[in-house]
Amino acid sequence: MTDDVVAVIDPTGPRRYIAIGMLLMLGGLLLYVALTPPAVGPIWQIVLTLLAALAAWSAQRLHQATSRKLFLTEKALTDSDGTVLAAVTNIAAVNRGVFAIKPSNGFMLTLKDPAPFAWQPGLWWRVGRRLAVGGVTPGGQTRPMADIISVMIARSP
Repeated sequence: MTDDVVAVIDPTGPRRYIAIGMLLMLGGLLLYVALTPPAVGPIWQIVLTLLAALAAWSAQRLHQATSRKLFLTEKALTDSDGTVLAAVTNIAAVNRGVFAIKPSNGFMLTLKDPAPFAWQPGLWWRVGRRLAVGGVTPGGQTRPMADIISVMIARSP
């Protein structure tokens, strides 16, 4: 059966909550600096307040994104909400080397055909022919998935 799940990435646990907490602490610190005496100038108060709001929004997006899972089947790498990140036939290479530009505990896929921009913070992002998986994901799940994708690419004609 080609729709059986071969590997799963589930970003649960302390890593996820530490990342969300750090973004919320950054927002709180920015807001504190903006509003406590001796206060900075009014322009900087607005800038720092907007940056605090951006940090809070980022924490909320990270919380939503990392509640999802990634599934690898024989056909595609998909998100738990049904988004197809990449078809296995569209993957040209897997890079998870030390000096690769990739997320923490993750890997980078080079696609044969460009795909539209998409981003789920802390989980994956896609720009053109690059698809990166990782961030708050556990390395014990991403490493085997990268290896399995490498084997799938090597097997394909």
